[in-house]
Amino acid sequence: MSIHNDIKRNTVPKIAAMKGGIPIVSLTAYNAYMAALVDPYADFILVGDSLGMVAHGMESTTPVSLDLMIAHGRAVVAGTSKALIIVDMPFGSYEESPEAAFRNAARLLKETGCGAVKLEGGMRCAETIRFLVDRGIPVMGHIGLTPQSTHVMGGFKTQGRDRDTWSAHEADARAVEEAGAFAVVLEGMVEELAAKLTQMIAIPTIGIGASPVCDGQILVLEDMLGITQGAPKFVKRFAEIGSQIDKAVAGYAKAVKDRTFPTADQTYR
Repeated sequence: MSIHNDIKRNTVPKIAAMKGGIPIVSLTAYNAYMAALVDPYADFILVGDSLGMVAHGMESTTPVSLDLMIAHGRAVVAGTSKALIIVDMPFGSYEESPEAAFRNAARLLKETGCGAVKLEGGMRCAETIRFLVDRGIPVMGHIGLTPQSTHVMGGFKTQGRDRDTWSAHEADARAVEEAGAFAVVLEGMVEELAAKLTQMIAIPTIGIGASPVCDGQILVLEDMLGITQGAPKFVKRFAEIGSQIDKAVAGYAKAVKDRTFPTADQTYR
């Protein structure tokens, strides 16, 4: 006899069905504690390879390993119960071949318990997306400004300012949709282009620096909280937690130096 528990988490079909409806809410998270705080409000949580820079001080996402993504992904899944958890496939884990991508994506799903993976690239990754989806691995696409390709793109540059490039972005969006991705991130895009792509394809578009016209939005949590330095200009900071942390640490340091901590008999029962 098998026992079936009610599924409480958001699912890939549920996110896909939100196309054109109530905007999809998403944030990144890299550990169980922060993920638990985000979980009640997010439709999905992305364990982004941005953790390399935000959590590990790397200069880019390029050095992030599959093992590192698995460790953080496992923690985020453990700290949540509602949101769909999506984990980034890091640079080098899917470009070699569809078969290599499947092996690595299968590891991500099996070892983290996440519900889907995300990979960067449009037409060039369509074959890989189709290969994964056909074998039961849900895929979120990512086009426009793709951070793993900034060495080729010449840095972090807004996409679509030159209308002559729009056809390439349109081809990328169609390719990701036709390959079977259930949603696609549009990053660093001018609003007119993001609006056109959102209307053009039947899967949800998730904007990051692509204006509110998309079907949903995602931000790096630490950017939104005002913890990180040098956040992108498009980020609205909903708090200034960084300055509060600085104040708290300064207060702690002063208490240590002044020997003003409670005594042991005041601390323990």
